[in-house]
Order: sequence, then structure tokens, then C-alpha cells
Amino acid sequence: MSSLADANDMKCAACGKGGDDLKACTACKLVKYCNASCQGGHWSKHKKECKKRAAEIHDEALFKEPLERDECDICMLPLPLSNAEMSYQACCGQTLCYGCIRAAYMADNRQLCPFCRTPEAALDEEIIKRIKKRAEGDDAVAIHLLGSSYFGGRDGLPQDVDKGMKLWLRAGELGYAVSYYNIAKAYHGGNGVERDMEKAKHYYELGAMRGHASARHNLGAIEGNAGNIDRAVKHWMISARAGLDESLKEIQKGFMNGHVTKDEFEKALRAHKESKDEMKSDQREAAAAFAAARGES
Repeated sequence: MSSLADANDMKCAACGKGGDDLKACTACKLVKYCNASCQGGHWSKHKKECKKRAAEIHDEALFKEPLERDECDICMLPLPLSNAEMSYQACCGQTLCYGCIRAAYMADNRQLCPFCRTPEAALDEEIIKRIKKRAEGDDAVAIHLLGSSYFGGRDGLPQDVDKGMKLWLRAGELGYAVSYYNIAKAYHGGNGVERDMEKAKHYYELGAMRGHASARHNLGAIEGNAGNIDRAVKHWMISARAGLDESLKEIQKGFMNGHVTKDEFEKALRAHKESKDEMKSDQREAAAAFAAARGES
């Protein structure tokens, strides 16, 4: 026997008519309407409940633990958190850690792609040509890199901030979290666009929900500055577990200030160490030491 809630679910919340073609409120999913007119007329009664449930749905998605991070296509270890420790290969579309890249170059100094063995492009024009070709096939990372070149006016391309932002947005929609992070940073700092903290927060959230640890960390900072300590700690706990050192430091401060329990702090420490250990390898440590010796880190 159907419950009263099931019965109500089959009726328009405004006029009470039933039907198979009722449309759920897109924000809260709690009620259904037979048309836009009914929905508009019912809004004054529904808006409080709607906004409350919509915020709950948003937070459920926002604070959900992210999926496993992408891996280096050679060593299959989780990629480093820093873009400076990995490289996209425009020839084959693979993203490789510098540990694997340096190891391949040490074994064969012909400057071939460690993955597909294509000779490296010697000029910016050739690199951009390869990136554009891959971008035409909806390669999210290639689209992001093309956007970065236009945004900064580099690699032989004219500066076009608007085009760069549009390309970043497209890459983000295709699932590349770094693009949302870059858009957020532009709005956060007023870099090339008018400073807009509401938009910055929005794009940080999109990046965080797709697993970008630094976007998550910055959300924590925004919430902390607004006095929303509980929300800030939630963000930092997630990014600390991902291996981000800056977030672990904030969790430590929170523990010292009484905002984080001893158990939470210890869990964050263990998870942070596990993530860091998962990203370690002898090859990556050798590459880091080499870069440090050359003053590149």
C-alpha cells in the first residue's frame, strides 16, 4: 500500500492535479508541478523549504570524498599534487610524472617521449600545433593548456584573456579540475578579470568537487575568513587527507585552537602520510633532487 508521501509525490504541489508528466523542482527535488505557472504561484510557500534542501544537496556533493586521483601513465602511481612535478605530452596526450620522464631521458638521451617515443617538439610553434590538434578532439588537458597560453599570451600566441577563460571553462566541463582552479584564482586575485569573490568561490567549489586539493584548501581559507570554522575544517580535512601540506598545517592550528579534536588530528596525520607515501618513488625523489641541484625547485 502506498504511503501518503508517495501519493503526494504524484500530485502537483500547487493545484493538486495528478499526472505522469509532472516535473520535479530542479533545485530541491522535493515537490512536483504540472507547469511553470503552478511552480511560480507556489514559490512563496515553497521557497524556504526549497532553499534549505537545495543547500543540503549542494553540501552533500561539495563535501563528498573525491574519487581516486589520476595516475602517471608509466609508473601508475598517483600523480603529484603540483603541476610542476608532472608534464603533459602533447604528442600522445599522456600525463607523466617527472620521475618517469627523467628516468627515460637518463636511459636514452634522444629526447623522445617516454610513453610513445615521438621526438620532442623543438619549437613552441610545433608544441602548440600538437596541442591544438588534440584540443580539436576534446582532450581536456590540451584545451586547458591552450587556454593558459592565450590567457598569459605565451608560446607564440597573442594574449586573449577572454578566450583563455572560455577554454578553461570548456576544459573544466570536460572534467579537468585544474581549469576550474585557474578560473577561480583569476577571479580571486582580479588577474585579467574584475575581482569577484562569489565567482571565485563557485569555481573553487567546482574544482574541489572534482578532486583539486588546492581548490579545496582555498575554500577552507575563504570559509575560515568568513568565520565559518566548521566548514573550513571540513575542507582542510579532505585536502589534508589528499596529501596537501598546507591543509595539514591548518588542521594542526585548528587542533591547537580547539577547533579540531585529537582524534580528527591524528586521523588527518595518518591519511596525509599515506597519501604522501603513495606518491613517492625512488625515481621521483631522484628527479626532485636533480631539480633542486639545478635550482629549479
